[in-house]
Amino acid sequence: MDLSIIVPLFNEAESIPELFRWISKVMAENRFSYELIFIDDGSTDDSWKIIEKIKADNPEIVKGIKFRRNYGKSPALFCGFEMAQGDIVVTMDADLQDSPEEIPEMVRMIREDGYDLVSGWKKKRYDGKLSKNLPSKLYNWTARKVTGIKLHDMNCGLKAYRREVIKNIEVYGEMHRYIPFLAKNAGFDNIGEKVVQHQARKFGKSKFGLSRFVNGYLDLLSLWFLNRFSKQPMHFFGLWGSIMFVISLIAVVVIGVSKLVALSHNVPARLISDNPYFYIALTGMILGTLMFLAGFVAEMISRSSHNRNDYNIEKELK
Repeated sequence: MDLSIIVPLFNEAESIPELFRWISKVMAENRFSYELIFIDDGSTDDSWKIIEKIKADNPEIVKGIKFRRNYGKSPALFCGFEMAQGDIVVTMDADLQDSPEEIPEMVRMIREDGYDLVSGWKKKRYDGKLSKNLPSKLYNWTARKVTGIKLHDMNCGLKAYRREVIKNIEVYGEMHRYIPFLAKNAGFDNIGEKVVQHQARKFGKSKFGLSRFVNGYLDLLSLWFLNRFSKQPMHFFGLWGSIMFVISLIAVVVIGVSKLVALSHNVPARLISDNPYFYIALTGMILGTLMFLAGFVAEMISRSSHNRNDYNIEKELK
């Protein structure tokens, strides 16, 4: 099978029939063999009924999963990736803002240009809101700096992957924003980008608010930390704990020596316990010790983990 097209959705009953016709048209024109997987993320409208009807009319092509409640896009993609059987897997949103016309070129870039993953770039957007576009630009700039992946639109829903990529990554929480980073961490670092046409929304309204940008930064920090220190947490906590402890210890010594020097010269000096810097330094020593101990405990947990020696092996000769 050439393609698996995964469409996560939430309350998109109005757009599903048109999206299905549009995808079918593009697939027929390019003679792709494909499966279309709808993931209904707990919709409260008639989305699932429409999917069931499309499935009844196209039993060989259409598949579907319905969640009992709304879990989010990452769980939807995780289940879609589990089900996908195509050589190339495409993800796209159901709101008609992603154009299926972009799929053939993205497939070509994977097959002929050798990319592991091709991400869409909505260079010209029709959201029309500064409150969305400005945070999005800032978010993508930060993501490029932290991940080292030169994508202009990390969170674009329209992406194409080699099957091996989606079978070797785990999408959880709200990590769908960072699938390219997950892929890079799994060893698939040949990541490309394609400018795609962004369509104006025809039905309903966006399901995402400004809170996604705050959550996005927190998720990015989590991924960066796990990638750098998940196997050796002592390298982070132990290092910074030790630095904090040593600096604070030096500060305590300096305070004590200053007191002794003042006494030796018969210069009146207040009690060490009256000096606020003493308590700041003491707090630093305690925090440094706690960080070091946290790293030690985390290291013990990491070393006893069952998947501590799980590595992505590309090829093996026996």
